[in-house]
Amino acid sequence: MHRSIGSAGETFLRYLPTSEEDERLGMVCTTAGEYKIAPYTAYPPRKVDHPAIFRSVAEGRILPEFQMVYVTEGQGTFRCEEKTFAVRPGNVMLLLPEIKHQYRPDFETGWHEYWVGFNGGYFKQLLAQGIIPREKFFFDTGLHDGIAALFGQIFDEIRNQRPLYQFKACAGILSLLSEILAHDRRRDQPNYYQKIVERAKSFMKKNIFGAINIALISDNVGMSASRLNDIFKAYTGMAVYQYYIHLKINEALIILEEEDASIQNVALRLGFEDPCYFSRLFKNKVGVAPSKWRNLSAGERTPFGDP
Repeated sequence: MHRSIGSAGETFLRYLPTSEEDERLGMVCTTAGEYKIAPYTAYPPRKVDHPAIFRSVAEGRILPEFQMVYVTEGQGTFRCEEKTFAVRPGNVMLLLPEIKHQYRPDFETGWHEYWVGFNGGYFKQLLAQGIIPREKFFFDTGLHDGIAALFGQIFDEIRNQRPLYQFKACAGILSLLSEILAHDRRRDQPNYYQKIVERAKSFMKKNIFGAINIALISDNVGMSASRLNDIFKAYTGMAVYQYYIHLKINEALIILEEEDASIQNVALRLGFEDPCYFSRLFKNKVGVAPSKWRNLSAGERTPFGDP
């Protein structure tokens, strides 16, 4: 059943039992529903239809599960982790287990909400790995028929309860999560990629006296080596390993200028097993051999530059 944003939709509400088979999936849908809250209406409506733990949403509650709430009409307020958000059409609230929250529509406007609750080891693993963000629980996805349609598909599976309906409902929940998180990632993509580049730079600086390679750097930022290289080059004009060498040569300049260390010692400290290779690389980057750099007067030196 296709749903469009703004369609009234029927009031729908389910709290679901789970079987041993559902538990083995590692993910279960616990509740789902849709309400159109009229202006000047108590919230939540028909409290008797909700288990006691869910009724105090307007005053503040802590749940043992995840929930997603999508608002398509009206406005209201959402509070979580001592932060307050003005809820407007197209906003999604992502509620995490054991985190106190409260939300309600404005009394004068009401709102139209879709929600789904879910739990299980698989979703908890996504949270532990940071795929479901722990620090972000309010999203502005805008109004999208596709999101409402995914809620509708979940409702249909729950309503009909055909074989493996829990599996299909959870597939819909994963689709919802991926749509919401991907939309947020696309919106923040420049900032996201910039943060990846800065994390890679920081990792290289911390390991300037080591001998790491691009595989270790890409593992540290959670991205494939080839993708990291493309992004890093777009932001810095250098490949990842070129930048790492740049850092090492800059550090070598400082050591040679400030310390009475042998070329071999400097090379080994900076992770170069072959001092001759280090000297060739240094001359290629700086224009003079390391020994000559140390002997040049300060006024004659040409700084290599800050990467």
